[in-house]
Amino acid sequence: MRVVSQLPARADLVVVGGGIVGAATAFFASRAGLRVLIVERLPRPAAFTTAVAAGGYRLQLEHADELGLVRRTVELLERFADETGQTVHTPGLLRQGYLWLATAEETAATQRELVDRQRAFGVDGVELLDGEQARREFPWLDPSVLQARFRAADGLIDPRPIAMGLIEGAGCEVALGCEVAGLKTDSGRVQGVRTSWGDVACGGVVVACGPLSGLFAAQAGVRLPVEALRRQRVAIWNMAGLPPGAPMTIDEETTVHWRPVGDRAAYLLYPDPTERPAPPATRVDGDPEFAFGLLDPASPRWIGRTAPFWSEVWERNSAVWSVQAGQYTMTPDQRPLLGETEVGGLFVNTGYSGHGVMAGPGGSELLVEVITGDRTDNPFRLDREFTTSTQAF
Repeated sequence: MRVVSQLPARADLVVVGGGIVGAATAFFASRAGLRVLIVERLPRPAAFTTAVAAGGYRLQLEHADELGLVRRTVELLERFADETGQTVHTPGLLRQGYLWLATAEETAATQRELVDRQRAFGVDGVELLDGEQARREFPWLDPSVLQARFRAADGLIDPRPIAMGLIEGAGCEVALGCEVAGLKTDSGRVQGVRTSWGDVACGGVVVACGPLSGLFAAQAGVRLPVEALRRQRVAIWNMAGLPPGAPMTIDEETTVHWRPVGDRAAYLLYPDPTERPAPPATRVDGDPEFAFGLLDPASPRWIGRTAPFWSEVWERNSAVWSVQAGQYTMTPDQRPLLGETEVGGLFVNTGYSGHGVMAGPGGSELLVEVITGDRTDNPFRLDREFTTSTQAF
C-alpha cells in the first residue's frame, strides 16, 4: 500500500473513502489508466463500516437489478490473486452456502415463489429442501423447520482483506488520517479537493464514504437520496457446539441470521425493523441489550428457534461476546447510486443498502466504465425514478 505523507499536486481521480467501495473504485480506475488518490479520514483503510459487515455473498437475491453486480464481484473474488496481481491479501472465500429456513406454511409458499423467480433470473443451484431433507443435510436444525432454500455456491468472505487486496492491486497513492473539507469548482465543474493536508487538483472526485456520502455531497450543493440506518451484530467467541462448515443461516420468519467465523466464533445479526434513520455518524455505538434479544431463549427473536444448539451458549454462559454497529446507506429503492451528479466531475458510489460488500466491487467497475466513457447504459444513475422497495437485508 502506497501510503503518502504529503499530497500530490494533482491526480486524475480522488476517491473519498477507503472502505471496500472506495478501494474497488480505486482498483478499477487505476486499471483503466487513471492516476488515483484515496483520501481516508481514519488512520487505516476499511476500518469503519467495512469492518463490521456480515461478510457474505449470495446470488439468492429478491430482485434481479443487482444480480450482475454481485456476479461480477464473485468472479473477482474467485480470481482474486490473478485479477489484483497481489497475494498479500486473500478474500477468505468459503462456499458454505446460504440456508433460509421456514417454519410456517405461508413462509414456505413464499420461498417456493421466490425460488421460481430466482431461477427465472438465471440463478442456478438454488435448492428447495423439505424439512426431512434439510435435517439430513443439516442435522442441527430444529424439527419445526418445514422447508429450506439453499444454494451451496453462495458463501462467506472477509471484507477487510478484500479491501486491502484491492488497494494493493491498485497501486495508487493513499492519504490516511486526511479529512476532505470540500470541493474546488469552477463553472459547475470539479477542479480539485480541499483537505486537512492541503489542496489537490483533479479532474474527478468519487464520493465513496458510505453513510457520510450524503454529508460530503451536500457541501457541493448536491442532495443525495440516502439515509443512514444503524445495523448491529453480535460477535461471539470461544463458543462450543458450532456446527463445522455451517452456512450463513437465516430464519425467514424473524430474519435473525448467523454465520460461523472459524471453528469457535460467529456473527449474529438482526435487521431490526424498529430502527429509524439517523444522522450519519463517525461513531456508531452498539446496544449491549441487542445480544440478549438474540441469545435469550425467552426472546421472540431467539437465534436458536431453528437451530437449538444455541441454547448451550446461553446456559453455559462462558462465551465472550460484544455488540458492534455500523450504518447502512439506504436509498428509497434499496439499489446503489452510481454516476455523475449535477456538478461536473463529481461522481458517487454509495447507497448499497446493506449490499456494499457483495455488490460494491461490481458496482465500482460499472462506475469506472461510466467515468471513462466506456459505458452509457447505467440502471443505477442518480436521476432514475425511485420506487420504494423493502427487503430484509
